[in-house]
Amino acid sequence: MSLSGVCTITLTPFTEEGDVDLGGIDSLTELYLGSGVHGLTVLGIMGEAHKLSDTERSAVMERYIEAASGSVPVIVGCSAAATRVAIKRARDAESAGAAAVMVAPPNNVRNLDLVFEHYRLVAESVSLPVVVQDEPVNTGVVMPAAFIARVLNEIEGCRYVKLEEAPTTIKITSLMQRIQDPEKRAGIFGGLGGMYFYEELARGAAGIMTGFAYQEILVRTYELFSEERKHEAREHFFRYLPLIRFEAQLGVGGVGIRKEVFRMRGAISSSHVRFPAPALDEETLRELRELVEMLELDA
Repeated sequence: MSLSGVCTITLTPFTEEGDVDLGGIDSLTELYLGSGVHGLTVLGIMGEAHKLSDTERSAVMERYIEAASGSVPVIVGCSAAATRVAIKRARDAESAGAAAVMVAPPNNVRNLDLVFEHYRLVAESVSLPVVVQDEPVNTGVVMPAAFIARVLNEIEGCRYVKLEEAPTTIKITSLMQRIQDPEKRAGIFGGLGGMYFYEELARGAAGIMTGFAYQEILVRTYELFSEERKHEAREHFFRYLPLIRFEAQLGVGGVGIRKEVFRMRGAISSSHVRFPAPALDEETLRELRELVEMLELDA
C-alpha cells in the first residue's frame, strides 16, 4: 500500500523501572488509530530506537505490527552504522510484516558516494519500499536535495523521503523540481515535529512523519487540506501551533514532553525516558498543563 497522510512516529513506552512496556504499545496504538492516523512509523529517533537492544527492537516492532493488525501501514526504522546491520534489520522488518522501512545515512559518513551505495544495497536486499530519512542533526550527514533526488531517481526501491533539515519547505520545492518519477515526487514527507506542516502540504508534501502527541490535529489539518479547504486547514493548524512549538524543545527534552502528554492522556502509565536524557522540571510541566488547558484539549 502507498504511504501518505499522517504517519505518526510512535513512542517506545517504558515502565518506571525502564523496561519496555508492551501493554503501553497496545494502548498507544489504540489511541493512534482512533485519532485517524494513516500510518505508524516505529523505531524512529523519537521512539528511542538508539536506546534499545536488538531483542527489544524486535519486540517493539512485532508488537506494533500486531497491534495495528493491518489497518494502516507500519514503517519500521532500520538505520544502522553498518550496511550489513541495516540490511539485516530491513529483512527482519519485511519478515515481520512491515509495509516499508526507513533508513537514515550511517552516522558521520560524509562521503556521499558511500551513502548512495549504502542505500542501493539496502534497497536491493528487500522488496519493501525504502523511506530515505534526511536527519542531519542526529546523523551528522547533510544530504543536499540534489543528492536525495539522485538516490530516488537511480535506486528503484527508494520511493519515499522524510525530511528533517530546516527549512523543509524549500527542500520540498527543490526535490519536486529534481525527482523524475511522478510517483516518487508524491512520496515526500515533512517532519520537524510538525512545525511547518501546513506549509509543507502547500509545497506538495504527501504528508508528515512526526510524533506530535495530538496527532488528530495533524490528521484534521491534512483532511481539510486534501478537501481543498485550505483556509480552514491553515486556521486549524495555526490554532495549535503554540503546543507544537512547545513540544519541540529538544534541548529541554522533546521526547519527555511528548511522553508526558501521552501519560496525561492515559495512553501510557509512565513518561520514563531512558538515560541519558534531561528530566523535565516542574515549571515546564506546569506550562505544558496550562497550554493543554488553554487549547481545550483532552488530558
